[in-house]
Amino acid sequence: MIQTVKLSKLRLSPINVRTAPDEQLQIGPMAASIEAKGVLQNLLVTPAKKPRGTYEVFDGGRRWRALRLLAERGTISEADYDVPVMVLTGEDAELSETSTATNFHQLKMTPAEECRAFQHFIGKSGDIDAVAKRFGVTRRFVEGRLRLASLAEPIFEALSKGEITLDIAKAYASTENREKQLLVWNTYKHSEVTADTIRRVIENETLKASDPIAMLVGEPRYRTAGGKIDGDLFTDGNDRWVNPEIAHRLAGEIMEAEARRIGEETGLAWIRPIASNYTHNAAHGLYRVILQPPELTASQSARLAEIAERRGALEAEMQDADLSEEAVKVLDQEDDRLIAEAEAIENRPPVLPDELKVHVGAFLVLTPQGEMRLDSQYYSEQQILIEKPREPVTGEDDTARDGEAGREESPTGGFRVADRGSAQPDRRPEAVAPGGKPLSGRLYDELAIQRRDILASCLLAQPALALDFALFVMIDARMCSSGGATDSAVKYGTTIRAMGPQDPMVGDMPSSRARAYLAEAHDGLDAAWTEHDSEVDRFEGFRALDDDSKANWLAYIVALSLEAKPGPSNAQVPLHNRIATILEVDVAGWWRPTSENFFDRVNKGTILSLLHDVGGPALTARHASLKKTEISESCQKLFAGESIVEPEVKQAALAWVPNAMRFLDDANATVIDPADDGDAEDPSNDAERGSQAEGGELFEPVEA
Repeated sequence: MIQTVKLSKLRLSPINVRTAPDEQLQIGPMAASIEAKGVLQNLLVTPAKKPRGTYEVFDGGRRWRALRLLAERGTISEADYDVPVMVLTGEDAELSETSTATNFHQLKMTPAEECRAFQHFIGKSGDIDAVAKRFGVTRRFVEGRLRLASLAEPIFEALSKGEITLDIAKAYASTENREKQLLVWNTYKHSEVTADTIRRVIENETLKASDPIAMLVGEPRYRTAGGKIDGDLFTDGNDRWVNPEIAHRLAGEIMEAEARRIGEETGLAWIRPIASNYTHNAAHGLYRVILQPPELTASQSARLAEIAERRGALEAEMQDADLSEEAVKVLDQEDDRLIAEAEAIENRPPVLPDELKVHVGAFLVLTPQGEMRLDSQYYSEQQILIEKPREPVTGEDDTARDGEAGREESPTGGFRVADRGSAQPDRRPEAVAPGGKPLSGRLYDELAIQRRDILASCLLAQPALALDFALFVMIDARMCSSGGATDSAVKYGTTIRAMGPQDPMVGDMPSSRARAYLAEAHDGLDAAWTEHDSEVDRFEGFRALDDDSKANWLAYIVALSLEAKPGPSNAQVPLHNRIATILEVDVAGWWRPTSENFFDRVNKGTILSLLHDVGGPALTARHASLKKTEISESCQKLFAGESIVEPEVKQAALAWVPNAMRFLDDANATVIDPADDGDAEDPSNDAERGSQAEGGELFEPVEA
């Protein structure tokens, strides 16, 4: 039977099974709940032996501790507060077992249930602070549960069913953007990933408040421009700016304005702002300008002589054995100062001559603290050779020296600007990656094989074209080519003689849609005739096929004969390109760049150049400070259309393929209409052509 006992009459029983320290029992939240709602569940007590009329609490120790805490605060009075209890008697072992049973079978609310409950409370009152106070938790805790309650439905359902952990759910809830949550969820829901991985993927689409770009722009300017901030309610100091494109645009405007100001002030040829403190990738393709230090002035030379003389005197003085340690120390310190002064003079910084400024530029970088700084290294778009001042040659006049082309004089020496066209040899466009760096031989070979597979897959749907191609290659190679089988494969890009193509040795190939399609096409062929044992029976079985089945086999065999490239050179087969034009092959629809087949295979500078081509400086700046693996993962999503970017950037990314994957057909090639027979007006031409033999003799046509 439930009754009430004054709090002052209760004490904790030694047989209570909860023995953890108070700081582990969350007494504060319990006290807040009791203050707001009272004791909702009675305590289990047993009469104490003494003093008379008191009771020992053997179950409900947390509630008793919370009541004592309220009494210590003065919120309640121990002498007046009535505590609901149930009085039980028995042996200590029996009572201890009862205490264990009541605690053992308690089932805590799941995180999902907590979220819905808090969402219900806030929906009723709208006062987060009041709810937090009643439950003895922080406002941040309540906001975190509300954020979890607003997760995209599939994610919250997985949390409710226990399919994902609370930490994983918190990682998804690090952003309020449900669309972004679902995008990541659909990618990783079947994968074993950590909360850190989920959080990192989400962060790739946002900007940390501690990012240099964010610090440069500042929160007020960002919010004024319409930017939103996603507060991370589960990790301190990890707020995210959910509109990075706004931040990058503002940062670009700030840095561009500063670059113009510095350019006008310094007179340099160009100032290029980069949202990074790292200039290596941005300087790709440029030349570092190595400047010579200025000549010593008369005063500097005199000072160096004075320093040398004084150091000699100091060395002589320190040889005196009668000097005290203190005196030697003073002389040694003076010598150190003289050494430092001499080194400063000898290692004087180089000076950029005024006449050289119109040829060079520098980068305006962004420090990790969000501050703009002009990099001290100068670069030029053409190679500049700095020369030391040369001594005049006896008998040489000024006219002879003025005749040196491209050479200018300066106080620190002359310089010559190298010929722009002599910097790098010309390369085929399909063998060059974005940014101008050549593709590696192996990567080009892999891309060539994948491009060939796409053409072969498209050719399957055009048996008539495959037949035209096969017949042309066989006849043309026989009648018009003097080379052997190898020359024929190089010239026509096919092994129509039933040999397999000689693919480059590249090891395991990345999986591709085209290769899978070729395998599916083989499975769909009518291959019943291949089950016969003898060649004759197989031949008769093949002859029995209908025309469509034969045409499908022809298209398949022709498709498998295509070479990836003409021999060892990094070039394309013009005939392949013409067929691709006829077929209107959409390479981007068949092949997308991934980490495995492209981005992991090129350097960071190439990827940043590609991002600049697709999305401009803002997109490049977002990735410039990332590690290579992070850029690769981000680009795989971007070029697959899975990233949240501007529509025009997404369209450009989905349309991009490297030149090595394009069919670079000659647009100026003459296209002859088969129906347009140039000799149709003179039927005698046919007879004349048909009556000529290889030896040039003329035969009379024979009439049937």
